[in-house]
Amino acid sequence: MPKSGFRSLTLSDTVYNKFFEIYSTSKDDLTLKGVNSFAGYITYMLEERMQKDETFARYAPKIEKILVDDDRVVLKDNIKNRIAEVAIQKGELFCQLCDEKSCVHVGFVFSLPDVYKVLNAKGIKSPR
Repeated sequence: MPKSGFRSLTLSDTVYNKFFEIYSTSKDDLTLKGVNSFAGYITYMLEERMQKDETFARYAPKIEKILVDDDRVVLKDNIKNRIAEVAIQKGELFCQLCDEKSCVHVGFVFSLPDVYKVLNAKGIKSPR
């Protein structure tokens, strides 16, 4: 039984082992973010995922992914009826349309799971 205010969750061994392996190899970085346990890591990942889904749900009908290249993502902004190109510049994402590092287009790019993985691998973090 979990303690009061908590719930238990059942995962397959495969899923558990995958997350535990990532947690184990990332402990130092996670500690800097205030994550001090495996349960804390799972909570952190779920919260991060919910934020991404929320951003995606809010902007998906307004913005569409057209093309993903090596160092850029081309989007269609249905509100402005324009094409937005978000490219990597000086190790950060930069929106050519808005001329900014932090706009809805950059946020939308970070909400795309396949793109987020590539950006994360290149050390590019979401602006907070």
